Amino acid sequence: MKTNKFSQVLRIIFFLLVPLFFMWSCQEKDAGQNKNFRFAISFSSQQSEKSLDGRMLLMISNNNSEEPRFQISDGPETQLVFGKNVNHLNPGEKVIIDSTAFGYPLENLSKIPQGEYWIQALINRYETFHRSDGHTVKLPPDKGEGQQWNRKPGNLYSTPEKVVIEPNKGKTIDVTLDKKIPSIPEPKETKYIKHVRIKSERLSEFWGRPMYLGAHVLLPHGYEEHPEARYPLIINHGHFPYTFGGFRETPPDPDLEPEYSERFGIQGYNKIVQEYAYKFYKYWTSPDTPRMIIIKIQHPNPYYDDSYAVNSANVGPYGDAITYELIPYIEKKFRCIGEGWARFLYGGSTGGWEALAAQVFHPEEYNGCFAACPDPIDFRAYTIVNIYDDKNAYYLDSQWKKTPRPGKRDYLGQISSTLREMNHRERALGSKSRSGAQWDIWQAVYSPVGKDGYPKPIWNKKTGEIDPSVAEYWREHYDLRYILKRDWATLGPKLKGKIHIYVGDMDNYYLNNAVYLMEDFLENTTDPYYAGEVDYGDRDEHCWNGDHTRPNAISRLRYHQMFIPKIVKRIQESVPEGGDIHSWKY
Repeated sequence: MKTNKFSQVLRIIFFLLVPLFFMWSCQEKDAGQNKNFRFAISFSSQQSEKSLDGRMLLMISNNNSEEPRFQISDGPETQLVFGKNVNHLNPGEKVIIDSTAFGYPLENLSKIPQGEYWIQALINRYETFHRSDGHTVKLPPDKGEGQQWNRKPGNLYSTPEKVVIEPNKGKTIDVTLDKKIPSIPEPKETKYIKHVRIKSERLSEFWGRPMYLGAHVLLPHGYEEHPEARYPLIINHGHFPYTFGGFRETPPDPDLEPEYSERFGIQGYNKIVQEYAYKFYKYWTSPDTPRMIIIKIQHPNPYYDDSYAVNSANVGPYGDAITYELIPYIEKKFRCIGEGWARFLYGGSTGGWEALAAQVFHPEEYNGCFAACPDPIDFRAYTIVNIYDDKNAYYLDSQWKKTPRPGKRDYLGQISSTLREMNHRERALGSKSRSGAQWDIWQAVYSPVGKDGYPKPIWNKKTGEIDPSVAEYWREHYDLRYILKRDWATLGPKLKGKIHIYVGDMDNYYLNNAVYLMEDFLENTTDPYYAGEVDYGDRDEHCWNGDHTRPNAISRLRYHQMFIPKIVKRIQESVPEGGDIHSWKY
């Protein structure tokens, strides 16, 4: 009886283990096949006779509504991208994108469901820079497009094609980069809009090659007719401008096909944009409008579409180059007053941070900043991360659970992406802060130089673990609230009446959090009192500019009209004895 029972037990164990063994062997087999599933990407000598450095990107989309290279985003509608660095890639040589390549939002190819997809490959080309600090780095130089990898002239890419992806079968799909993005034509000049470009000696020395700054200049009505006039100068900071946008000398195009704005939920928003650009032209040429000069500056660099207008260990001395090279050149060329009391700064988002930072770091060179929805101005609220106290940027500190930190919301608080997802998109697009995107440029501007010559990470890009030593460097050099508090004894008297900050209390990127902290300092602890303004838009999203009378979709089209009256008021309150407040009033 005992023997029979033992045999029965063995048979039961055998029948239980056989299916498990079969499943295990299949999984092992599939895993091995996953490793063999790959894409092989190459280019011919017709596209480039030279070897190339850069980031090879493979985009995969389940639709062909537009090219896959234009479908990578932080939001839920994003498609897939996988990236890999290449060095000295020769014509005909193949780059393998397989399960080892980091991807977003799926981390590797093996996780793609079987099916039909549209694929496209692109190489974001790098060049070698021999910097004056002794480091040699490979980075994507701007080619006149404002650091947009999917539009950068000279980048090679493939024609989108439809393929069947079967991750569980060993297969190689060949992709050929058969196209090159063409150069961008120069913007046209008009009676009112002029363009300037200068070589910066400071930046050229830092980067070890010629580097340039540019600007689009909006001249006042009557400029040619009044050669005796000298004008105040307004510096409008913001992302890379192709020309002076938002200014249209003709009525809106009646044949323009209306487009739907997903951001604002408005049909025909493109027509509204043209309408308000024409309204600005009429305002600008009205006899009641103060005569000033407005410039939008171009300062793209190898990391981003602009420099954040400060001196940086990784990006270079852009703060000094803009303030002491570009602006004096423009003031001389276009008959500006050329004194600190007659210079003003404004902008939104990136431009909001830049306006405030330029005012703080050059307190006597400018007479006021109007900062709308500024990027984080207190790193205790680096969006929703306190880089000094938190241990991880992607998850709330907790012993037992991993609660993701949100990255973007709407005015109702609905989340469309997390900080981890946003940073993983950048990690797929480029390593070492080379994605050309938001979190990487903050890191490039604010961080010390790492041993490899690239920005030292504020946190591990994959895991989110924060480096306290880098956070401390950020605090001392770029935390604007901390710097103001630390140096208010000397800065306060120079900044009285110059700081104006506006933000919606439902900013999509939680930028209002840092403004709360800044307001607390400015309103409750400054001596002398800062005598400026901090204001909030109720339920307004990014990028509110202080206009309580119009919806955000409209007020964002009226930055100039919003701030020009405030600038005139500031001039009347602060003009020094002998200051010219007459020649430009005609």
